[in-house]
Amino acid sequence: MNERLPPVPQADYSPAQSAAHAEFLASRKVDFTGPWHVFIRSPEMLTRAQHMGAFLRYNCSLSGRLSELAILIVARFWTQDYEWGAHRKHALTAGVSPETIAAIAAARRPLDLPADEQAVWDFANELLQTKRVSDATYAQALALFGEAGIVDLCGLIGYYQLLALTMNVARTAPPPGEPPLPRFPE
Repeated sequence: MNERLPPVPQADYSPAQSAAHAEFLASRKVDFTGPWHVFIRSPEMLTRAQHMGAFLRYNCSLSGRLSELAILIVARFWTQDYEWGAHRKHALTAGVSPETIAAIAAARRPLDLPADEQAVWDFANELLQTKRVSDATYAQALALFGEAGIVDLCGLIGYYQLLALTMNVARTAPPPGEPPLPRFPE
């Protein structure tokens, strides 16, 4: 399938798009990939989303390992190929085991997770599947991450759903060299 919202050539940017692009470059120190090519069509949304994303990825109270695990769970839930392909390597580098990543890709519950990863798995999957979190799952996450960690985990899940939904509508392709996620019957 062709991308619905492919990259816009920089020569065609409006003044607002050029300003948003310049701010993105100044903040991130890298050019657009994946969702940013889509979001440039709404420069204000791009700017606000990239600020939230920078906080959630690099400054929230959860470790990079737990953040990347949550991102993969969301990417798998929404079968979002770009998000999965971009974050699979980050998750490995951050310390998520290859076995855990393979299980998530296959839409299976990972085995033998450390307690903190189990708490993220339970919380994220319960929230995504039931739109709520049980008292037991909440208590488990609260004991490990505190209230700030719970809020940051909800932020990660919500933010990466925004990216996943937007890129699924846009039909954003996986990063070069990354295969799409397996498709399963709904």
